[in-house]
Amino acid sequence: MKNSILYCLAAASMVLSFFFDSSTARSAASAVPAPQEASFISTLLSGSEEPRLLTASDSVAYNKAAHQLGIEATYTADQSLLETVVSWLGTPYRYGSNSKSGTDCSGFVTRVFKEAYGITLQRSSRSMFSSVKHVQKDEMQTGDLVFFRRGPGQPIYHVGIYLKDGKFVHSATNGGVMVSSLNQAYYSRNFYAAGRVEH
Repeated sequence: MKNSILYCLAAASMVLSFFFDSSTARSAASAVPAPQEASFISTLLSGSEEPRLLTASDSVAYNKAAHQLGIEATYTADQSLLETVVSWLGTPYRYGSNSKSGTDCSGFVTRVFKEAYGITLQRSSRSMFSSVKHVQKDEMQTGDLVFFRRGPGQPIYHVGIYLKDGKFVHSATNGGVMVSSLNQAYYSRNFYAAGRVEH
């Protein structure tokens, strides 16, 4: 008797399992797959003025990235640059290095430009400054380089990549790759110049 009950329970379990598996497979086949976060910008930024309609999952991924960058991203933003910058966020600071296990400011900038545009920049921030087209602060565009020094006559010691709305991304000694504001007292005081890499 005891064995009969166990056999019945096992058979019922198999039947329920069959129905559950087939209904899950049907709903999975009809569902629209969610985009992977690593490629969400490719699907959201079309490079034209007109945005395409976003699904709910697209909007979540898009808003998450905009939040990470601290900017209101637009559909005309540079797709390659944004994809590359997002992938580097949180990388720790390491002097003299330029990998995702650790990078300094100029190492970060050189890697981003190589990955996003295939452009090889000079390795030091001072060398970069001498090889860019200088632009006024109020004319900066996404992708321009921003340079810092600690007062008149002092050498350039830091470089980052301008995003928009006064925000730039850089590898800081006290936090690694992050987005900061040019309006923060420290960066406002030490901002020296902006430059455009012609490509």
